[in-house]
Amino acid sequence: MFRKNLKYYRLKKNMTKKELASLVGVTPMAISYYENGERRPGMDIIKALARALDVRVADFLSSRNENLAFAHGEFRKGSKLSAGQQEYVRESVEEYMNRFYSIVDILGGEVLPEAPVRHGVCLSENAEQDAKILRNQLRISDAGPIGNLVELLENKGILVYFFDAPSDAFSGMNGLVNERPYIAVNRNMTPERIRSTIVHEMAHFIFEWPENMEEKEIETRATAISGAFLLSEEDAKRELGIRRTAVTKDMELICKEYGISMYLLVKRAEICGIIAAGAAKDFYIRAGQQGWKKNEPVRIEKEEPILFSQLVFRAVSENEITVQKGAELLKQPYEFVANQCFAAEG
Repeated sequence: MFRKNLKYYRLKKNMTKKELASLVGVTPMAISYYENGERRPGMDIIKALARALDVRVADFLSSRNENLAFAHGEFRKGSKLSAGQQEYVRESVEEYMNRFYSIVDILGGEVLPEAPVRHGVCLSENAEQDAKILRNQLRISDAGPIGNLVELLENKGILVYFFDAPSDAFSGMNGLVNERPYIAVNRNMTPERIRSTIVHEMAHFIFEWPENMEEKEIETRATAISGAFLLSEEDAKRELGIRRTAVTKDMELICKEYGISMYLLVKRAEICGIIAAGAAKDFYIRAGQQGWKKNEPVRIEKEEPILFSQLVFRAVSENEITVQKGAELLKQPYEFVANQCFAAEG
């Protein structure tokens, strides 16, 4: 679908309609007409648009699945993302899901597990209980470290998309594609923050949030649920003991085991009454001075979504699609896909 592809690549290039129009030699209104589908430019203009946006003509002309229905989550009030950046996030999700569902349609919808019901659970009295409810929805134990969180969600029917976000102000968003929940995450964050963000977004769509609850309260509760989900009170007391007088280096081992930041570990210890507020404050001050608020040292390997690649490699290996088609879907070199699907000769 030309109009959607044009809009996606323009936003990806962080270019306004006016800027693009100037490079191509048309009016900004013409760009609007093209993106709205009200007009279709001739091949000369399409080639000029491709040059201006540094893409192939084929990228503009690639098909889109018009049967996909999206319901994107709302950006928070006061979001630091511009309107154009917000549009780019949504368009990026749709471009990715179009490629993803192309392979799902080829292999059959049964390749995707049944997903949890969206907004199908009521909030409890506190975040600790909510975290257990959330774990129950994923059919995992009430406590204990969670290994590869992205792999877990993909196996539970929740789609996960990592992409290079237009700003570090964006962490994550959730929504629906054909009634199936998805979570989009800024891949440029630390692995620990990515895990926290994924659970935060999951809490948004799993629970039924009261209509009279203020947005700030919802965000605070979702953050608290995320922390308790990744490190339960039971685990915190077992790993740390019932009382700590200070934040010490040995606690980094717990961060590695549970895939969380030291910031989150200290906050959980404070909430669970293991460490006094004064000791926690001292840590926050020291950590802030070292720049940890945005750049805390990474202690775990980054998890990556693998379902899309697995499905494409399967389709290529079973001759459902060509290697070239697989490379186009994954936006990877031909050789990479071929090497993943076929053993080297000799």
